[in-house]
Amino acid sequence: MTNDADASQTPAASPDGVAVLMAGFPPAPESQVTLANWQDPPFHRWAFRHMRELIPSHPIPAGQPAPLPAGPPLGNPAVTRLDGSTATVEDVLAGTYTDAFLVVHDGQVVAERYYAGMTAGTRHLIMSVSKSVLSCVAAVLTDRGLLDLRAPVTAYVPEVGDSGYAGATIRDLLDMRTGVAFRETYTALDAEVRVMERSTGWRPAQPGDPAGTYPYLATLDTAGPHGGEFSYRSADSDMLGWACERASGVRMADLISALIWQPIGAEHDAEITCDPLGTAIPDGGISATARDLARFGQMLVDDGAAHGRTVVPEAWLADVRHPEPGVREAFARTDNEYVLPGSWYRSQFWVIPGPGGPVLVCLGIHGQLIYADRAARTVVVKLSSWPGAQNTAYLLDTLRSCAAVAERLSTLTC
Repeated sequence: MTNDADASQTPAASPDGVAVLMAGFPPAPESQVTLANWQDPPFHRWAFRHMRELIPSHPIPAGQPAPLPAGPPLGNPAVTRLDGSTATVEDVLAGTYTDAFLVVHDGQVVAERYYAGMTAGTRHLIMSVSKSVLSCVAAVLTDRGLLDLRAPVTAYVPEVGDSGYAGATIRDLLDMRTGVAFRETYTALDAEVRVMERSTGWRPAQPGDPAGTYPYLATLDTAGPHGGEFSYRSADSDMLGWACERASGVRMADLISALIWQPIGAEHDAEITCDPLGTAIPDGGISATARDLARFGQMLVDDGAAHGRTVVPEAWLADVRHPEPGVREAFARTDNEYVLPGSWYRSQFWVIPGPGGPVLVCLGIHGQLIYADRAARTVVVKLSSWPGAQNTAYLLDTLRSCAAVAERLSTLTC
């Protein structure tokens, strides 16, 4: 006789071969997604779509949705991969653990794909794409006179006066040019980024870990002078978020909703994870739909405007695309130059050269991306579940696919 209760505990596979996780009553132990395994394959693919079921989250309310009409289909442009082989955009999508892919040209959707159970209404963790949303919050607060980019961090958060952030400015945070001792080495278990994840509630806490993001930031030490070379530090983004909250007197989820999410005409509420103290994690904690991320990208392409109103000051995005002297040089002196030659990092955006001018790129680990090409009037959104946090070949093949899409669309409109 078959024991139905036991049989129900056996993990199944979906038609596309992706393991079915968190299925059953209760789920079988081997199919359970937990705080300890959610960033590891195969568990991360489920986790990236169900963050609020794993980690406490604040809602980021949407408002009146703006239309996102359909346009002529994109087709399947050819791509030259990093290894020199010829492929197509669809080939790259199939080979890079894609969860969602959406292309908008001149405000119209010309390509939209969902994989492995994703839908147009599914929220997906966007990791460090969140940082570019945070940048736009800072832009509005600066424009309103609430945030001074030249001011020291301690003018807003005196609690970090004895930490490595003493002497750093808000501009240093935006460009990740602080001298704070912080290693963003995802493969090193003792790296500061891993300790911060435990403090933010993204991993199980260990004895002695600070309880909360802000208490953790106050413990960071100094590694060098502020204003030097670019060094990617998620801690700088969280410190920026703290300063924005202090400057405005409003918590981060509500800032994003009021200043960015509702003005761009987002259709669905977004979410942002919060730490044990209820503090939002703006360095990577936002979950959103691909369509709403496309609306955000369209605002970037439109010089900060959406639906007849200014969302982000045009001057802020112009400065990102054409920064002051020293920004490009701060990037060129680092290993990032070998991966993205000619690029720079400004105000929580990656900026890469394009045929028609600088392209804004919002990047997150495990393959999250918004590609906003102002000259080509093109926005590409790709949400993914790469097995590893970083993969240079996947990244560069994806960026080449985005460039091929932009070139195809530019040709069609000529």
